[in-house]
Amino acid sequence: MNSTNNSDLRTDDSAVTPELIRRAPKVLLHDHLDGGLRPETMIELADEIGYQDLPSDDPVELNTQIMRGADRKDLALYLETFVHTVAVMQTSDAIARVARECAEDLAADGVVYAEVRFAPELMTQRNLSLDEVIEAVLEGFAQGSTGTALTIRAICCAMRHLDRSLEAAEAAVRWRDRGVLAFDIAGPEKGFPPDDHLAAFQHCRRENFGITIHAGEADGTESIWKALQFCGAERLGHGVRIIEDIAVADDGDHRLGQLAQYIRDRGVALELCPTSNINTGVYDTIALHPVKTLFDLRFCVTINTDNRLMSGVSLTSELAALVETFGFGWAQLRELAVNAAESSFLPLPDRVNLINTVILPGYAELTGEQAPA
Repeated sequence: MNSTNNSDLRTDDSAVTPELIRRAPKVLLHDHLDGGLRPETMIELADEIGYQDLPSDDPVELNTQIMRGADRKDLALYLETFVHTVAVMQTSDAIARVARECAEDLAADGVVYAEVRFAPELMTQRNLSLDEVIEAVLEGFAQGSTGTALTIRAICCAMRHLDRSLEAAEAAVRWRDRGVLAFDIAGPEKGFPPDDHLAAFQHCRRENFGITIHAGEADGTESIWKALQFCGAERLGHGVRIIEDIAVADDGDHRLGQLAQYIRDRGVALELCPTSNINTGVYDTIALHPVKTLFDLRFCVTINTDNRLMSGVSLTSELAALVETFGFGWAQLRELAVNAAESSFLPLPDRVNLINTVILPGYAELTGEQAPA
């Protein structure tokens, strides 16, 4: 960007447009591989394997149908839409293609670092092993990120309503030096508490392996507490319902309960996904989402897409919604990116390098400010 444009942006947060947000270096910590397929790819892969249950064979209509199916204000109903994406991800070639296109799409959106999660057990319907699934994903990530500014890593999930979590955790740890950084459980939260999978989390803790857990989305603070104190979560997938442990006093001040204070004071990252929370009925609108409250109270807030296909979002659009709804400016967007980079499962030197050589200079270029030394 030339110096004239930098000067124009220097003090004018009204210039925080979607196009400039897209160009800003962004960090994504919570994105599901099987929730971000291109509709065209779904149709082509379905045709290759003879899958005939897609709602449409027209990409535009398929996209509309998937989004409509996901936006039913209930997590369990939201998850039903994944039957179609998972169905076409049952061969190594298909999985690698989806992973490659994921990396390409994130790079095109200006994401410079991403941790994308997937459940290998969902992709074994045609007899692939967990390791073969992971290998295909990592191969696709490498192909799609080559020649771009994106660094992309993987998080392996187990399905919390099934019984393969220890097996999935062991597989994730086997691939720790080849691109898998952490373990998670996903799927329906209500009725399937994280401590049902203690053996898997204990394995990860013994192996000094990263843990992030879906908690505080479809269930409340007890789920969050168990994820942290029983299972050793270092980050919270969503975690948004920690707001239920924060009271507003008559004078307008916020009073943090013990759990909320623990999370804030220890900098436990919240992997917030605002649009997804609207789709699943946690909140009615973005304006009612507590993201700004949590940000203003100095929680370690990060902003994420969750499922780009189902919610019809990109990281750019999620951040643009915060600008439009809450008046976030460049300083807040930069802080969100730094929060996410600091909370990533990368080794410390890599996190420091990402912040100092990519994120801060990138935002300085957009705003005309000098990057901190």
